[in-house]
Amino acid sequence: MKLGTKFIHAGVEPDPTTGAIMTPIYQTSTYVQEAPAKHKGYEYARSQNPTRTALEKAYAEIENGKFGLAFSSGVAATDAVLKLLEPGNEVIAGNDMYGGTYRLFTKVFEKFGIRFHYVNMGDPANVKQHINSNTKLIWAETPTNPLMNIADIAALATIAQGSNVLLCVDNTFATPYLQNPLDLGADIVMHSATKYLGGHSDVIQGALMMNDADLREKLYFIQKSCGAVPGPMDCFLVLRGIKTLHIRMQRHSENGAKIAHWLRNNPKVAKVYWCGFEDHPGYAVAKEQMRDFGGMMSFTLKDDSVDIAKKVLSSTKLFALAESLGGVESLINHPATMTHASIPREERIKNGLTDSLIRLSVGIEDAEDLIADLQQAIG
Repeated sequence: MKLGTKFIHAGVEPDPTTGAIMTPIYQTSTYVQEAPAKHKGYEYARSQNPTRTALEKAYAEIENGKFGLAFSSGVAATDAVLKLLEPGNEVIAGNDMYGGTYRLFTKVFEKFGIRFHYVNMGDPANVKQHINSNTKLIWAETPTNPLMNIADIAALATIAQGSNVLLCVDNTFATPYLQNPLDLGADIVMHSATKYLGGHSDVIQGALMMNDADLREKLYFIQKSCGAVPGPMDCFLVLRGIKTLHIRMQRHSENGAKIAHWLRNNPKVAKVYWCGFEDHPGYAVAKEQMRDFGGMMSFTLKDDSVDIAKKVLSSTKLFALAESLGGVESLINHPATMTHASIPREERIKNGLTDSLIRLSVGIEDAEDLIADLQQAIG
């Protein structure tokens, strides 16, 4: 089945009662049972909800997996994966990652005895040298947020499988349209479905996809027991968003390429971070494991003043200055004070995330209008 067909039909069947083509929003907290412990597959909405069931089937299908689980946010999904671990376990994670993930690791799970190693995952050898008997999880983002670094998923999977370690890939930036980590050997795929899967900046949700039934049961137990589940309306919105993922990602990618090249040719721009450039250090891997390069990028100006960067950030008209990414509308972001403010400055600088870095989430508007907006803002 082609991707467009899959995204439109994934997890969705006509309602058996009415024939409704759209999955109903089952706005209920509980379900009547015929007799004690005799029910129709649903007992209590924290454990199961028919709208969520449809979405979780869709999650599995779009990532070429067997199982999907929906959570109240991307961070909640990440939290569930970390709850598979025990005190004394170690995690190898990328040194360029979403600030909220870093905050969860350092401020929550470190105090429970989990140890984290942050490495440059552009070279799989950096991961391999940190593997030991206590290592239980490799956590990878690719492309990374916000420096657009690339990790070789298949190479990481080989390392993980050879060491009996789980590999979880945050696939938020690429989406299942551009990249499928399970096909490359990952054990778990995580998405902040708030972003491209929902696609319209109107829902908060997270997702996990996997193939292993035992792993699914462990994560489902955490989902049910800890209760970080999405409501049925949120599930409906993401189901609706997935139906147009392919056409949105095509436009995000087309616009992203145009804007990345325009920025690179702008005399006031110093560096553009976008994995679609042939001289990007991860280009060959990205081209191999991705279908296109998406609409996320970052850049710095030749005048490296933070004040100048903030002036640009505050001067755009179409690019809205806001947190988040992946919506149909274009967003501009200052990672140092927004999405990555929870990472200590010295750590950010060491990893290349400067105070003047600007991140773009390129939307699906007309590219010419977006370029004109950046032109007037940059001056």
